[in-house]
Amino acid sequence: MKTETRGVFDEINPTALGTPRGFNHGLYVPPGFGLLFVAGQTAANPAGEVADLAFVSQFAVVLDKTLAVVAAAGGSAEHIVRMTVYVTDMEAYRASRGPLNAIWRERMGRHYPAMALVGVSHLVDADATVEIEATAALPPSPR
Repeated sequence: MKTETRGVFDEINPTALGTPRGFNHGLYVPPGFGLLFVAGQTAANPAGEVADLAFVSQFAVVLDKTLAVVAAAGGSAEHIVRMTVYVTDMEAYRASRGPLNAIWRERMGRHYPAMALVGVSHLVDADATVEIEATAALPPSPR
């Protein structure tokens, strides 16, 4: 088993599963951390409207909203340990890997949570093409 510590958590990547690209098979969270569950975020604005229909633009907005929830709880990108990305157009995702990688690196650096990418037929927000839900492990706060 291959275990590396990069950032806050130990990356768990069993050799038998192959080298992950753009995710980790698992992240170990040591005792003392609190869990934050981030609800599915879409590119809808506060009025509930999706203003930009472009796939890459929606991904950027959705990732920013996910990170805003984590930041509001006192965390940062490196505290996200699990993420599920739902897309309504898998071909748009595949065709956009370059720009999506640039958005990821700008916001997440080289931090890769345990992730899943799921193709779905629809999201609750009719014009949404991307939704992200996540779990973050936050260090104890002095509340």
